Amino acid sequence: MLDKLAAVANRYEELCAKSEQPDFYADPKKAAALLREKNDLEPIVEAFLAYKAALQEMQDAQELMGDPEMKEFCQQTFITAKQSSEDLFRQLQILLLPKDPNDEKSVIVEIRGGVGGEESALFAHSLFRMYSMYAAQKGWRIELLNYNETELGGVKEADFVINGHGAYSRMKYESGVHRVQRVPETESGGRVHTSTATVAVLPEMEEASVQIDPADIEMQVYRASGAGGQHVNKTSSAVRLIHKPSGIVVACQEERSQLQNREKCMRMLASKLYEIEQARLDSEVTGMRRSQVGTGMRNERIRTYNFPQGRVTDHRIGLTLYKIDAVMDGALDEIIDALATADQAEKLKNAQ
Repeated sequence: MLDKLAAVANRYEELCAKSEQPDFYADPKKAAALLREKNDLEPIVEAFLAYKAALQEMQDAQELMGDPEMKEFCQQTFITAKQSSEDLFRQLQILLLPKDPNDEKSVIVEIRGGVGGEESALFAHSLFRMYSMYAAQKGWRIELLNYNETELGGVKEADFVINGHGAYSRMKYESGVHRVQRVPETESGGRVHTSTATVAVLPEMEEASVQIDPADIEMQVYRASGAGGQHVNKTSSAVRLIHKPSGIVVACQEERSQLQNREKCMRMLASKLYEIEQARLDSEVTGMRRSQVGTGMRNERIRTYNFPQGRVTDHRIGLTLYKIDAVMDGALDEIIDALATADQAEKLKNAQ
């Protein structure tokens, strides 16, 4: 590992020297790529230098322990430096793990009501609100693609983009079946019902990132409408695209322009086709989306929101928080941080 770190430090110094050359920005595209690489290496190099400094401090303290007047001070210095070096070593192991190339991308999120009828649609709406509030806290922007409401204010399906640097690195842990246990507004007997909603998170891909043959696409146009026929568009501006080879169907009706809706549909389609290709390359039996959302059955879940007990439990890592109101208002960082840490630990284990 030390040889690898030394190579990283040398590459970082090389990039620093290049960035100071007068002609560095002659090729803006190449310069941007090199600066991205330099920024990615910087935290590794900083931790490596701190690690080497801690090792040197340990060595210096050990050499001075023979002096009776310095012994106690040097022992404490050695212990502190040793703890620091161990912490930095673990940090470096994590920093050297292969990064998900999509982590810095924006995301397309799809929410669907699952088991539970109208209550599942109301819960899907609650999840949409939760992610909207989380995005606002992060300074990310929500861009609605497709939003199909029910008469009671629930959501049959909600497709939207979260535009923000690093959105995928956080939101990817939200893919799966979410389960809710609460007394529905429509329940007169006060009984607790269990319902589900599914969430799929895809890294947003530009159309140019994925090869799509125009001949493979069937486009349908229709009039956009809200729940109960509200907000009916007098023109056929809503767009549905069918990718004939894969059977993927995407739709967008949130823009007034048919052209804009088609453009958003193409971005959704590119992301879905990229996902399928990645699943094929990884030799997965099923695509990522199917593994993410399952079938929506009550016993398939990544997280449970229990309102009577005020708790949220993430079943993947056994984490339970008794702060359901805060979580539903977008306070997701504590859960996502724990999931990211567990993911890193698993990768470290597999890398050793």
